[in-house]
Amino acid sequence: MTRAMKDSGIEWIGEIPVDWEVVKIKHLCNFYNGYAFDSSDFKFDGNCSVIRIGDISQGTINLDTCAKVEADSNTLEKYALKKDDIVIALSGATIGKVGYIETTPDNTYINQRVAIIRSNINKLIYQWLNAGYISSNIPILSNSSAQPNISTQTIGNLFVSLPSMSEQQKIADFLDDKCSHIDSVLEKVRASIDEYKQLKQSVITQAVTKGVRPNRPMKDSGIEWIGEIPQDWEVAKIGNLFNLRNEKNDLPEDKVTLLSLYTGIGVFPSGEHYTASGNHAQTVDGYKIVKKNDIVVNIILAWMGAIGISDYDGVTSPAYDVYIPDLQKVYPHFYHYVFRTSAIAGECYKYGKGIMMMRWRTYSTEFKQIRIPFPPINIQQQIADFLDNKCSEIDKLITKKEQLIAELETYKKSLIYEYVTGKKEVV
Repeated sequence: MTRAMKDSGIEWIGEIPVDWEVVKIKHLCNFYNGYAFDSSDFKFDGNCSVIRIGDISQGTINLDTCAKVEADSNTLEKYALKKDDIVIALSGATIGKVGYIETTPDNTYINQRVAIIRSNINKLIYQWLNAGYISSNIPILSNSSAQPNISTQTIGNLFVSLPSMSEQQKIADFLDDKCSHIDSVLEKVRASIDEYKQLKQSVITQAVTKGVRPNRPMKDSGIEWIGEIPQDWEVAKIGNLFNLRNEKNDLPEDKVTLLSLYTGIGVFPSGEHYTASGNHAQTVDGYKIVKKNDIVVNIILAWMGAIGISDYDGVTSPAYDVYIPDLQKVYPHFYHYVFRTSAIAGECYKYGKGIMMMRWRTYSTEFKQIRIPFPPINIQQQIADFLDNKCSEIDKLITKKEQLIAELETYKKSLIYEYVTGKKEVV
């Protein structure tokens, strides 16, 4: 039998069952803002775990990967997480993302720009926050600064539809079951993507260190991460193949292409792959000039793989180093793949310096000392062509998996929306 419906008075909610109400979230729950930990205190060990905005990116919280601090837990009690808490990111790229705390964690606290939401109907509130409208519109409701922020007051003033207590429980239990199944599938698909990415890394590393022709005489490279190389190959320091470019830009912003280095992807015009966060450049005067085939290195994040060869002419931040390839020795696209290996990131850490990992630097004097494979230039081109084909095949498989994730996440939001607004009934 069709349920009797009424207009909720809220555009995005639409019609709701006649016996339901519309209320603001703040009338159903309490909000608790996080503590302003000093990021310089974060470690890989410590007696307390800290949930930061980046830890809530997929709606789940992996406590094993959270930052650690050494702190007096008694003074942090009001920021401690409890079983059935909801955590929400209030700024940055993960703004509006929520996570649910299934079990009581030991000595785990929230950082600034993270909030705890507590209610006696937390499961339903959690589903509401995952409903399509709220999760997609929180970024729109945030302020318009380069680093988007939203307050708990703004979230608290959002309207939700509210059924009777008995129906609340039925809906929460139903969606918990359905969403758990979807999340299980999503987890498997994401694991599959990780496997393809690991395969891609393996294929690249194998090709740039061993070549693509089988049964060749090999010799020890003398470099641990490279291992054996073909007999006619050499190893060379980066500084013997690439020279530091120190040219500075003096043109106005509208006359140049501002380039950004995206970790794990490479160098592209700013904003092309991700919405830029942080402070936007007010001027590009004094920025470093980049030419096609130059290497761009993020001095601070090189140890995390922030190295890429540019396909563009442009300018980039003075905080980056730029290197010119010696085209008599180097086929640049081959070294695009060399610098995409995780081993190079490890070498940047090995050769870098700093008082702690979050402040690690790989300066040009050290970066140029790193040894890399140096095959004959015709072999470099052969390997680059081979990897273009292989990586393209793997990337297509990854793209299909990512499309499946997008479809599942859209379906999940739609499912939640239909039931939390009463358009579908749990029977």
